[in-house]
Amino acid sequence: MATLTLDAARAKVDAALQRAGASAAMARSTARALVLAEAQGLASHGLGRVAQYATHLRNGRVDGSAVAAVVRSKGAAAVVDAGDGLAFPACDLAVSEAVRRAGEFGIAIVGVVNSHHAGVIVDHLRAVAEAGMVGLGFANSPAAMPAAGGRHPVFGTNPVAAIFPRRSDPAVAGSSAVPLMIDLSLSEVARGKLMVAAKAGKPIPPGWALDANGEPTTDPKAGMAGSMLPIGAVSSPKGAMLALVVELLVTALIGAHFGFEASSFFVDEGNRPKIGQTFIVIDPDALAGRAAFLERLEVLVAEMLGDPGVRLPGARREALLCDAERGGLEVADALLATLDA
Repeated sequence: MATLTLDAARAKVDAALQRAGASAAMARSTARALVLAEAQGLASHGLGRVAQYATHLRNGRVDGSAVAAVVRSKGAAAVVDAGDGLAFPACDLAVSEAVRRAGEFGIAIVGVVNSHHAGVIVDHLRAVAEAGMVGLGFANSPAAMPAAGGRHPVFGTNPVAAIFPRRSDPAVAGSSAVPLMIDLSLSEVARGKLMVAAKAGKPIPPGWALDANGEPTTDPKAGMAGSMLPIGAVSSPKGAMLALVVELLVTALIGAHFGFEASSFFVDEGNRPKIGQTFIVIDPDALAGRAAFLERLEVLVAEMLGDPGVRLPGARREALLCDAERGGLEVADALLATLDA
């Protein structure tokens, strides 16, 4: 086990991606996102993704020279084309555009097409909270979950994210409370957890996945070859219905490909996935007003914290990030060797 500073980790990821064919700008944006995920304890979206991304760059599933650009624009709405590159530069551009347009119109929606795996969706929204705005994020992914009542994969795990800025502490100069950060996959767990379990040779709990025959499995490799179960799938179709909503928000509405049209991220060979992400940004000043929004949010937070077992969403990952900024990241020797290779 080795300990790396966050700067050192970003440098290793950046170098690995550039060696695989990513442009300097693409590698830098991606490295920043993957190290941020790792520092928050989200290993399924962290350094373990580097080898996958590098393989996709080398195999042509990702265009390392792509430059994201706005290709459609009308008032508060726009579409960014990722150009079949890694998703992170395109998401950076989309969020920046959404914040700018929300400042002008009060609300904005910007979608990303011809994209790839976008990592931790709520992390893209951090810039929204820094601007004092509310952000929503949605993404589809290669098919991994059946429709309600079905057996074959149709929808991706289709994460949903939201961020809500909080009021600064007037007693502490320059202070600000950690935003409320909600980020969840619409599968019972993120598919990346199966990837981690498979690499570790460990079983997965029942209720996470089905094998290729549509039967329940505790084998992560069989689950990756089969399908993930939507949240609440044992007793309710709600998870599958939410996945349908997200799928349409980033495909039929924005123009990205459906999840079932994209090859899995977990195979080396395959097509360019051309999936999508959608970001909605809202300026509180256009509605209740920023002061009223922040005051009412704190009323709700205080009520939530009236029970000692409540943990605000985002608090744990922010604490882990602070620890990593001080003490660095512990990286397994095998993973470090992969990065260096």
